[in-house]
Formats: sequence, C-alpha cells, structure tokens
Amino acid sequence: MIGKVTKATVEKLPLNAVLWDTSLVGFGARRQRRHVHYLLRYRINGHQRFVSIGRHGTFTPDTARNEARLLLGLVASKVDPSSERVRPAETFGAELERYLERKRTALKPRSLELISHHLQVHAKSLHHLRLAEIDRRTIATLLGGIEIKSGPVARNRVRASLSAFFNWAVREGLLEVNPVSGTGKADEGHSRERTLTEAELTQVLNALGQAQFSEIVRLLILTGQRREEIGGLRWSEVDLDRNVIVLPPERTKNRRQHELPLSTQARAILERQPRSNRRDYVFGIGARSFSGWSDGKANLNARAKLKADWRLHDLRRTAATMMAELGVLPHIIEAILNHVSGHKSGVAGIYNRARYTDEMRAALQRWADYVDTLN
Repeated sequence: MIGKVTKATVEKLPLNAVLWDTSLVGFGARRQRRHVHYLLRYRINGHQRFVSIGRHGTFTPDTARNEARLLLGLVASKVDPSSERVRPAETFGAELERYLERKRTALKPRSLELISHHLQVHAKSLHHLRLAEIDRRTIATLLGGIEIKSGPVARNRVRASLSAFFNWAVREGLLEVNPVSGTGKADEGHSRERTLTEAELTQVLNALGQAQFSEIVRLLILTGQRREEIGGLRWSEVDLDRNVIVLPPERTKNRRQHELPLSTQARAILERQPRSNRRDYVFGIGARSFSGWSDGKANLNARAKLKADWRLHDLRRTAATMMAELGVLPHIIEAILNHVSGHKSGVAGIYNRARYTDEMRAALQRWADYVDTLN
C-alpha cells in the first residue's frame, strides 16, 4: 500500500499490511499482531535492507518520520543502520528512567514521588520525543496546558522538576541548552485565606461520588488533614483498635508524630476501602499512593459548579473555621491540625498531648455530625 503515513491511516491498517509513505521514500508502517511498527527500507552497497524504528504510540508518525530521515543520513554516509551499533534515540522517556534512578538515593521518598509524578504524568506528552526535539516552545505549550487544567502552582512545580531534569541532561552531555530556560513562571498570587461557605461545602459534598478521589475528599473534610497525609495514608498508620490514625514524623510537615482520633464517619470511610496484603497504601494503585489529583479535582469542579475558585487545601481551613463556629476551643483545633504554637509548644504541649485525645475525638465527632446535616 502507498499513501501518507498519518495517525488515522496507521490505525486503520489491517493485519500484516504495510503502508509506504508518499512524502519520504522508504519510510513505512506495518501492522503486526499487537502493534503497528514504523520501519525504514533502504539500499546500501547494492543490497536492500530494513530497519525497525519503533512502535506506534512510542513514536508518532511525525517523530518516526524524523527518525527515518536521520537513519537515511547514516545511509548517505555509508553507514548501515541495521548492522551498525547506533546509540538508541535519546528520548525524554528513556532518559527519564535513568534520571529517576540517579535521584532515588539522593531524595526523600515523598520528594521522589512528587518529582516522578511531575515528569511521568504531567510531562507524559514529552516521553516519545528525542531530547534534541524539545525546544522552549514545546515546554511553554506544555506548561500552559498544565496551568489551565491544574492551576499556577502545579505549573510552577512541574516547571521546576523539568528544569532540574534538563540541567542534568546538559551535564550528561545529552543537550547543549536547557529548553525550560526563558519560560515564564505563573503568578501564584498572595497567600490564600479562602474558606468555603456552608453553601459551597454543601455543593462539594453533594458532588462527591464513590471513586477514590471522592473518598479522599470526604476524609479531608472530616479530618482537616493535608492532602498528602490522606492521599498517602498507609494501613500501617491506621489503628482501628484504638480508633486513630497515627502519622509518623516523616509524614508530617512539622516532623512530629500526629495521632488523630477517628469519628464514626471517618472510620466508616476507611473500613469500606479494599485491603490487600500486597500493598500498604489505602488509596492509589499498584505500589504507589494516590496520584490522580488533577483529573479528580477537575471532574469534581465540573460536578460541583462552584462559582469561585477553590483548592483542596481550603478544606483544611474550612474545617478549622467551622469547628471554631461550633464551639471547639482553639488549642483543640490546633491539636487536630497538628499545629505547634503557643497552645501546644514546649514541654507543656508534650504532657498535654494525651489529655487532648478525648477532646479531639469529641470535636471531630461533633464536626462530622454537622457535616452529615449538609448533604
């Protein structure tokens, strides 16, 4: 078959069919049992040769065609791509694996998890591209899409992770310049003091479904904890016999162990989550904690239809504000949030911690009962 190799024509190929491109002689695509593979047909020293470029999905028609042009350049130089030990294409995805492996021993697990999420999920559209093909415009387009979908903070965090990766690539001799240089940082605005109104919180509660993200949001509302603490919650941190969550120091912002009593509503959410002996995380899939924040928040926004912008962290401030309105004392709210201030600092705070448990449990139950009246 002869025709233009495009995404549409490639995906319509029947089994074992080959489509030879009309715009680049020798470049083609072959449908095999499971996948479509791009290939190059060429002649060298009077003999016809074939070389596989890669699988459709890893390559797009355009990037595979560019790779074919590079291989034809080798042929023109009397180098046979099918027999010469040519270094594989240095794609973003291939080099990313090496980069993360290097970082594994240098970063704390949580930091590595965040960077991996930035580069493996947010930057997934770059994975099939050769490093040399990624320019400032490519990065700017990617960052713009992230800002629209996930906000300025997400844009800036992904930008920082990308810049670190490309700086490493420059040091490794894979690139001459960092394509992130010159791209803009988003204005994150001033520090936020946003709390949801009772009506807004009701809209969010009524928009929740049964998926993991909705269950996490319910726990964020009921407990007032940070999203990383609930999204990364482990079964080993849940003590149902004592009816508490115990967050170790390495999982809290102030590096202090935090024991949080469970309301009956929060406990019910945990009890209905499936458990497996093969993984410790309550949420997420495979060996990782929950990572679907962007899509989950976007879908929830579409259902809740709040007129004003809001973030998941606003739920923590909302819980604290509304507990205060219910009459919970400030030092009990700070104990629930695991804040350390005048109420809970120093030796007095250490000795008072056990005494606060009953008050914290009563406050969280009063708050959970109030939340039940909103939906």
